[in-house]
Amino acid sequence: MKARELRDYTDEELRQMEAELKRKLFTLRFQIAMGQQDNTAAVKQTKRDIARIKTILRERELARERERKTVKAGEA
Repeated sequence: MKARELRDYTDEELRQMEAELKRKLFTLRFQIAMGQQDNTAAVKQTKRDIARIKTILRERELARERERKTVKAGEA
């Protein structure tokens, strides 16, 4: 999934997607350990998707903090 696509989602939707991907990652690891899954690249892709989501959430968090600081500086 591309970061551009992920930016269209709300924070709550991104958090839900992150939780789903973490469950998927757990399942993939378990399947690989049991020999049921041959596609080890799926683990790497899932990890990257989780990282993209976390990055977008952090960017939004930092933007909100910057906004708050700007408003406080304007009030003083």
